[in-house]
Amino acid sequence: MVLRLWHDYFAGKRHERARNVEEGIWRRTQDPANTDQSGWSTDDNGRRRIVHYRHRYALDHTQPVPRLVLTQLYLYHSLTGPADEMDTWRKDIDTWLHTGGWSPATTGHRRGDLRVNVDDVSVHAQDERAGRATPPGHRTVDVTVRSHGCRLSRPARNLPWDVLAGGIRIKDQRGAPRYAEDLRELRDHLPFQVELGCGPSIEAGIPPLHYLHEVYRVTARRDNTLTQAHPFTLAPHTDPLIRELLTEPETKTEDLVRMFRSCFQANPTPAHHALRALHQAGAMTGPVITHNFDLLAARAGLAECFVRRYDQRIPHVPLQPETRALLVIGLHADRRAVQARARTAGKKIFYLDTEGLTENGAFREYPIEGARDGDVIVRAPATTGLRRLCHLLNITPDPRHRGARR
Repeated sequence: MVLRLWHDYFAGKRHERARNVEEGIWRRTQDPANTDQSGWSTDDNGRRRIVHYRHRYALDHTQPVPRLVLTQLYLYHSLTGPADEMDTWRKDIDTWLHTGGWSPATTGHRRGDLRVNVDDVSVHAQDERAGRATPPGHRTVDVTVRSHGCRLSRPARNLPWDVLAGGIRIKDQRGAPRYAEDLRELRDHLPFQVELGCGPSIEAGIPPLHYLHEVYRVTARRDNTLTQAHPFTLAPHTDPLIRELLTEPETKTEDLVRMFRSCFQANPTPAHHALRALHQAGAMTGPVITHNFDLLAARAGLAECFVRRYDQRIPHVPLQPETRALLVIGLHADRRAVQARARTAGKKIFYLDTEGLTENGAFREYPIEGARDGDVIVRAPATTGLRRLCHLLNITPDPRHRGARR
């Protein structure tokens, strides 16, 4: 079962991207547009933090039962800030290398299969290449942690800087969507297409995406604490990521691999089976447009189109001409290009989303940012809303289906 799952969905080159690779990029800068979270002021600006990770996984066959293993670890961490902060940061890194038992190597340091390189520059080569000025009195310290033999191509290494050149994300101005009790109105706009976010994935036991923000210390959020706004991690004294990785690499690596492992171990939910039933009945058509890397829709027997990209700001959107609506399930923030193109094509937008998260027993509001006038929002979990839609259309999902061999 494990072998079939791996070879059918995660291994090989059957997909538009390598599904055995997990990658993420965050770039945070101080800017007047994000003052509340970045701490920008006219007297204190110019800090920048970039994190880029790219991990590769495989099945290990040396044991009687195949095991999922991390075969390649790559973490790039870049901090730009006032020189005095960078001086302290550089000394801290040396202390952590000693505490963690790292040994000097030909270049950098080593511990087991891991290698660390530290670069301290007044003007970063990438800033020089892009014609970006470094604020007076600022320096940049880069830390790269990688497994032995890990080599990234130049375009892959440049990717976070290409993303940085795109500028900060500007929040949408939400319109005046209408709320509905269920998706019964969608019956007047058949067939529809689906854009799938992390709602059903969370129902499958996969951590929400903010888990990665916690692991890579993107904001001040810690241990799932309930706060309404999380300041960006920008200053060295608020950034524990490198300390954690250098002093306790085994423990930190467990945190790093949890997301991919959870995706691999998860199973399609009743929401995914409901989508397949809707597709088989003709109410839904086309591939599922998804930002998820868990392949749960594919494993439920649906064609997927993965549109989460770092190297193109507006992804290809395979909207089907015969569809009259787009149903957006559990999707927020910067994943708005698909909805914008659907509106331009004259399709009605429906959202199935709880518009919030329950944390520590309390419900925290998380309104859909990209909703517009004329859109319809149903505040319900994916399984609840889709099962209700199947009932309204007299469609019965088959939970016995476990995906098709591809």
